[in-house]
Amino acid sequence: MGEPTLICICDDEEPLRAMLAEYLEKNGFATVQAQDAASLREVMAECDPQLLLLDINMPGEDGLSVLRSLHGEENAPRVIMLTAAGETVDRIVGLEMGADDYLSKPVDLRELVARVRAVLRRPSTKEVENPHAAEGRLPFGKTWLDLEAAKLFDEDGKQIPLTAMEFNLLKLFAKSRGRVLNRDQILEGAHDREWDPFDRSIDIRISRIRKKIEHNPSKPAVIRTVRGLGYIYDPE
Repeated sequence: MGEPTLICICDDEEPLRAMLAEYLEKNGFATVQAQDAASLREVMAECDPQLLLLDINMPGEDGLSVLRSLHGEENAPRVIMLTAAGETVDRIVGLEMGADDYLSKPVDLRELVARVRAVLRRPSTKEVENPHAAEGRLPFGKTWLDLEAAKLFDEDGKQIPLTAMEFNLLKLFAKSRGRVLNRDQILEGAHDREWDPFDRSIDIRISRIRKKIEHNPSKPAVIRTVRGLGYIYDPE
């Protein structure tokens, strides 16, 4: 067996760091800890963590600033942001700046491990670049989504009717390729504040999209359901 995956936990709350470290180590990971941005940089100068659990709100330099400094680095670790409840704006900004995922505090430990494993399985951004991205066209099963024109086309180039909300959903999944999106993330990312996260409207809309993009909508392979977590766009 190889060396365990090294995860760095950067948070100013020592009890939280200790709890996350203990649980991750019980699940086969190795951990190091940092209490702020300065100590994080010291840790990263000495070792090479594959994943970083990064708190947004820390004394001094905050997590978003740290994330910005990591952007573009050759061997930058994957990043899961830790956010307090209600930090919707910071959460979205973090994802747009390149964070791989986020978790809300208080952290559910089983969800933490599931998300860590999902992020580590996902290819890096460079590995998943699509040859049609420069053209603004992305594959969705038997269809192509034109991001610039906000249109969906079948394999023969015929346009498929698409509502504004369906386009927003497809665009959100395209931006989040390989990332599991839960209901809250879908609500925030699709900018539909009229949705009720406790009803079935999300499932109904995704079901309608699947009928347009999937080769077999009864067995979806492009936008898949991850039981207990949400949905994932995985065209491979």
